[in-house]
Amino acid sequence: MSYILLVIAVLVGFFVVYFIKPKKTILQLLLAFSGAYLLSVTILHLLPEVYQETSNYKTVGVFILLGIVIQSVLEFFSKGAEHGHIHKHTDSKQFPILLFMSLCIHAFSEGLPIHSADDNLLWAIVIHKIPIAIVLTSFLIHTKYSKLEIFLSLTTFAIMSPLGVLLGNNVSYFNMYNIEITALIIGVFLHISTIILFESTENHKFNLKKFVAILLGIFLTLITL
Repeated sequence: MSYILLVIAVLVGFFVVYFIKPKKTILQLLLAFSGAYLLSVTILHLLPEVYQETSNYKTVGVFILLGIVIQSVLEFFSKGAEHGHIHKHTDSKQFPILLFMSLCIHAFSEGLPIHSADDNLLWAIVIHKIPIAIVLTSFLIHTKYSKLEIFLSLTTFAIMSPLGVLLGNNVSYFNMYNIEITALIIGVFLHISTIILFESTENHKFNLKKFVAILLGIFLTLITL
């Protein structure tokens, strides 16, 4: 089921762009909700679980910090697509290999700990992937890449997280270092979710709709405790 849901999340993003064409405000609300949900799952579920499984707390902390650093590096190449923005200021029609590879690495890595976590992590990633797929699809269409390039790109992106789940579940190396990998992903999620929430309020002005979306994301996590 996890494989199917992760692929469906990308398909949903694709169809939303093609048939609904959401306004920027709608995407921002979805991002605010997904960021709050991702942050809540990370703090309320992943952090307690990873610290309960080991007494080597300092190592866990180091890997969390490492995850934050790695995600910062990936975002340098992905132009911020993980948190709903691709800041690309060029008219080049050359396919952005580094941007796409960064997104794929991110998608693959977030699938690795799914097999050892509860369903909250799966749903957090599914909800997180939908706005990313919307942004990626919109970017590819706007830049006028060929239909084949768009199809191959979205297909590759869609299978990266399921591939992470598959390898995380069946490769002994990933099972052996599951705590460290989970801590690394916690750092990635903390970085992404906090940036999403910081960017959800423009010019530091209070926005009731976005605030409600954030509260809803937190509330849905709280009721699963």
